[in-house]
Amino acid sequence: QVRLVESGGGLVQPGGSLRLSCVVFGSIFRPDTMGWYRQAPGKQRELVAKITRGGSTNYADFVEGRFAISRDNAKNTVYLEMNTLKPEDTAVYLCNAFVRWTDYWGQGTQVTVSS
Repeated sequence: QVRLVESGGGLVQPGGSLRLSCVVFGSIFRPDTMGWYRQAPGKQRELVAKITRGGSTNYADFVEGRFAISRDNAKNTVYLEMNTLKPEDTAVYLCNAFVRWTDYWGQGTQVTVSS
């Protein structure tokens, strides 16, 4: 019954910005670490960013300071602000939440960076 609902994906030009949102529904317990992953066709899923319940963050090297992850614990929501997007950022972006002893995943939202 736990589900993660994502929004904010879409088509954007190189250099543009997007903000992704992910809300956790149906969980008795509050999420611990939450994060964003991405998977492009023919590639393995990779971590983009993660954030602990206390606000400590970690980013993949390819982010290069362009993205910011944040969360609102009262709303069970995690955000990913993406700036200076590049075509190589094109992928399905997946929300992840660790709740108690289980990893949950969103359905994924498509981000396409193209001119």
